[in-house]
Amino acid sequence: MSRPRPSSRAEAFVLDLADVGLADLALVGGKNSSLGEMIGALSEAGVRVPGGYATTATAFRLALAQDGLGERIARRLEGLDVEDVAALAACGAEVRAWIRAAPLPAELEQAVRAAHAALEAREGALVPVAVRSSATAEDLPDASFAGQQETYLNVVGVEAVLEHLRDVHASLYTDRAIAYRAHHGFRHEDVSLSVGVQRMVRSDIGASGVLFTLDTESGFDGVVFVTSSHGLGECVVQGAVNPDEHHVHKALLAEGRPAIVRRRLGSKERKMVWAEPGSAERVRVVETSAAERGAFALSDAQVLELARCAVAIERHYGRAMDVEWGLDGRDGSLWILQARPETVASRRPARRVRHKLQARSEALASGRAIGTKVGVGVVRVVRDPSEMHRVQKGDVLVADMTDPNWEPVMKRAAAIVTDRGGRTCHAAIIARELSIPAVVGCGDARERLQDGQVVTVSCCEGETGVVWRGALPLEEVVEVDEPLPEAPCKLMLNVGNPELAFGFATQPNEGVGLARIEFVVGNAIGVHPRAVLEPERLPDEVRARVAELAAGHASPARWWEDKLAEGVATIAAAFWPKPVIVRLSDFKSNEYRALVGGEVFEPVEENPMIGFRGASRYVADEFAEAFAMECRALKRVREELGLTNVELMVPFVRTLSEAQRAVALLARHGLARGGGARPDGSGGLRLVMMCEVPSNALLADRFLDHFDGFSIGSNDLTQLCLGLDRDSGLVASSFDERDPAVRALIAMAVEACRRRGRYIGICGQGPSDFPDFAEWLVDLGIGSISLNPDTVVDTWRRLARRGVQAA
Repeated sequence: MSRPRPSSRAEAFVLDLADVGLADLALVGGKNSSLGEMIGALSEAGVRVPGGYATTATAFRLALAQDGLGERIARRLEGLDVEDVAALAACGAEVRAWIRAAPLPAELEQAVRAAHAALEAREGALVPVAVRSSATAEDLPDASFAGQQETYLNVVGVEAVLEHLRDVHASLYTDRAIAYRAHHGFRHEDVSLSVGVQRMVRSDIGASGVLFTLDTESGFDGVVFVTSSHGLGECVVQGAVNPDEHHVHKALLAEGRPAIVRRRLGSKERKMVWAEPGSAERVRVVETSAAERGAFALSDAQVLELARCAVAIERHYGRAMDVEWGLDGRDGSLWILQARPETVASRRPARRVRHKLQARSEALASGRAIGTKVGVGVVRVVRDPSEMHRVQKGDVLVADMTDPNWEPVMKRAAAIVTDRGGRTCHAAIIARELSIPAVVGCGDARERLQDGQVVTVSCCEGETGVVWRGALPLEEVVEVDEPLPEAPCKLMLNVGNPELAFGFATQPNEGVGLARIEFVVGNAIGVHPRAVLEPERLPDEVRARVAELAAGHASPARWWEDKLAEGVATIAAAFWPKPVIVRLSDFKSNEYRALVGGEVFEPVEENPMIGFRGASRYVADEFAEAFAMECRALKRVREELGLTNVELMVPFVRTLSEAQRAVALLARHGLARGGGARPDGSGGLRLVMMCEVPSNALLADRFLDHFDGFSIGSNDLTQLCLGLDRDSGLVASSFDERDPAVRALIAMAVEACRRRGRYIGICGQGPSDFPDFAEWLVDLGIGSISLNPDTVVDTWRRLARRGVQAA
């Protein structure tokens, strides 16, 4: 609930930010009313907002009333075709020139001088300020005017403030703002402008960025997403840098945990700083040092403090928020510079179209994926804003970066590709709003893509977006949010890629039946574990590559451990508090050899499918330190982060001796069955065994003496039961999980678990591929079926219908 506003100020020309709140949106606009709201309502929650003052919509209307200026503007805008880029530019330039040339009304100038004198009395003479726009229709829940008007930084002295006040007034009529109002049905005369004058935070020698109280790509609201970079925030907002990224889990944060579940080091190639005293420019952009690029702009403690502020802001406003912040480099204090409703991800439609590529071609460029769609079109490389008119409807816009001036043509594009920017840059924000795919931060897209060539821009496969050569075939999958009937068993998901976990968590599920560690290692890490433990054995060029990948971390080994912990934590956080069964690494030797440094440490086996893998690798002396590193990462996820919904699964256990030794080894590494429980006794570690070797089913009762249940791996069980190499195309036609012999082994495992009251599930491919197999498992009494995410809804409905019919 917003605080009550002071009375009788409707005719005021200037108000102190501390005296306004949300009820004053029509008077001081969205940005300034929100700043005042936070000053008054959230200070006790630790939310710091720099003080200042705001001119009012009354003052703006007074300025436009002089000499019929407002009437002239209305006549000039009447009948304007905003689709005509040249006509739009000419109209906007003329209107802005009129406003800049008009003197400010004397009473407005007097009010600004008085307010600025009061600000300097509080903050010090000649205090640097930001002069910021705040439109009275700005930052509504269903429309965002953010970034359409101008902001001026490091403004010193009241004379400079008065000059820039006219500039901000004029920016209500930038080309982008005129077009946006026309497209969203706002009458130009219904939008007024307030100007905020706010003490600047010294983030030029600190850091700044943008945060969201949800994940911007999936709409998952269980995390705070923080981006950060060195210097003033304009570089992040504009997309001029690839910032650091952190995801903070809200539930763990509330428990006082170190709740950062994911980190990504950005390249942060440049920063915006204050210009030298006496310079004609107020700010300038400089290159960052190697040390700045190789380190996170924020400490973990600062990220957590920002996340706590974000949660307080979200709780106060009662909705997902988009927040700008700054870190003062003088004293390390964190300040909130703006908060507005998040208008895209939080308004996730009940009916959505998801794309799936049906083929691949040559990858021409890659970067950060924005959205989950695919766009196909003709490349238009735009190297200068003057060339924007070349972009036609359905083209793929390729540029270094975009800013609000590009918006009139961005809506024409089938997709957007930029060389600079992160997930909160301008191109990313507009792409989400337009519901088109964008790949940002590619680095070299303008060199690698040729004007006029046809490409496919894919953002449907995780955080990495790819620009493929040619028009590739794709499938559209329609997803609809609707209640599902009760299923006859628990339906869980198979999740390998942490990058997709937040999106998968929004689907119907009872948790994760299989989270694959090897996917995290293969994609997020890419380096053999022994390569970070024994770097002296690596060739010089490989050792240098590993060191480069590990930048920003205490050591390569710590980096490997950190990335594994973050990958597992991301999946566990996405589905919290539902169970997430994490399978310990099950790479085969040929797969380990494919990792960086793998050739140094891995044997060449004739048939790695039944070779050095699973439990036998964990208990081997040569792999002891690598497995210890894996265990430390998992223990950290459960005990430091508090994600006790993580359960562990041991794969490919051939013998009872291996089972006993593997369980004892896990206990020595702090991962004992039932251990690591929360203070209330919940969350003790459940240890599951992958039932995938025939011996597991044949001796089910004896294996269950060491484990809390089974998860049937139908792929390997079928392979070993029928004597088929599932990697061989020569015998692939005989591979079928529904074979009677395979079913007999599965039935033995299910019966043993049910008799002893243990967990029993299946996580193989079979139930996703064969509906009749899933139905047979339900009839058998399976406790849970873990499915591929794209099959879970259809399988859920089918099994639910069958359960009703059977009843």
